[in-house]
Amino acid sequence: MATSDEHGRGRLRSAAVAPANWTERLSEQGFAYVLLVPTLLLVSTMALWPLVSTFEMSLRADALFSAEYVGEFVGFENYVELLTGERNAVLGSPFLDFGQPFQSALTVTLIYVAIAVTLETVIGFGQALVLDQSFRGRRWVRVAILIPWAVPIAIQGLIFWLFFQPGIGVGTDVMQSLGVFSANPLINTTDTLIIVIVADVWKTSAFMALLILAGLQSVDRSLYDVAKVAGASRVQQFRYITFPLVLPALLVALLFRTIQSMRVYGIIETTGGCSTLPSLTCLVVSTFRSGRYATSAAVAFITAGIVALVALVYIVKFADLEVGA
Repeated sequence: MATSDEHGRGRLRSAAVAPANWTERLSEQGFAYVLLVPTLLLVSTMALWPLVSTFEMSLRADALFSAEYVGEFVGFENYVELLTGERNAVLGSPFLDFGQPFQSALTVTLIYVAIAVTLETVIGFGQALVLDQSFRGRRWVRVAILIPWAVPIAIQGLIFWLFFQPGIGVGTDVMQSLGVFSANPLINTTDTLIIVIVADVWKTSAFMALLILAGLQSVDRSLYDVAKVAGASRVQQFRYITFPLVLPALLVALLFRTIQSMRVYGIIETTGGCSTLPSLTCLVVSTFRSGRYATSAAVAFITAGIVALVALVYIVKFADLEVGA
C-alpha cells in the first residue's frame, strides 16, 4: 500500500514539474527563434521577394518600344555599362564619373553622406552634451531642438528654396558676399549640394542628439564622481568615460543616419531639383519615369547593395564593441 502511494506521489511530482506545453520545453535560444518566425515571414514577404524581383528585372534589357516592361535576359550587362559609363549617354546624369564628381550620381551621394552625417554627428553630440546637463528651461530647449526634425521634407525644401532664391531670400546675398555662391545657386550643382547638406544638418542633427542623449543618460554618474576625486579633467572624463560608454549608441545613430542619407531624394527635388544635383535615388526615379525599368532596377539594386555593405560594417563593428564590453 505504501509503495502504491509513493508511486502515486512520484507521478504527481513529475506532472507538476513537467512543461505545460511545447514552448516550455524549448531552450532560451530556441524560444527566441520561434518568436522571430513572424518577423522573418514578414520580412521575406515584404522585403526579400521585392528585392529578388528587382534583381531579376535588372538582369534584363530595357524595353522602350514594347508592351512588356523589360526585354530579353542580358545578364549583368546593365551593371557593367553603368559602372563603366557606357550607359551615361541615355541617363539624365552619369552614374559614375570620377572626372565630374559633382555630376555623378554615385559620387554626389557619397560626398553628401560623408559630409552631412559627419556634421550631424558632431553637432548632435554637442547638443546631447548640453541637454544632458541640469539647467533651468532644459525642457523648452529640448522642444526647440526638436522643431526642425518635425518639419516635413517638402516644407523643409521650400524653406531653403526661398532662403536661397535670388531676389527673395537673403541667403544668396550673404553667401555671395563671402565669395562662396554663384548668382543663382539653385541651378549650380556645387552650390545646391552645399544647400542640401546645410538643410539636412539643420533638420536631422536633432535626431542624432536624441539617440546620443539616450546613451549619455545611461552612463553611471558615480563614474564621474570617482574621476573628479582622481583629479581627471573634463577632457579626460569625456575621453575615458563618456565617449567609450556612449559609443554603442553613437554607432546605432550613425547606422540609421547613413542608411537614410543614402536614400536622399526629397530635399534635393524640392530645392535645386534632381536635374541640378543627381543622386542615386534621383537616378532611380528618372530612369523609371523614362521607361527604362531594367536600368532603374539595376541602379536600385546597386544602391541597396551599398546600403547593405555599410550596415554590415556598422553591425560588425558594433558586435566587436559588445564582445569587448
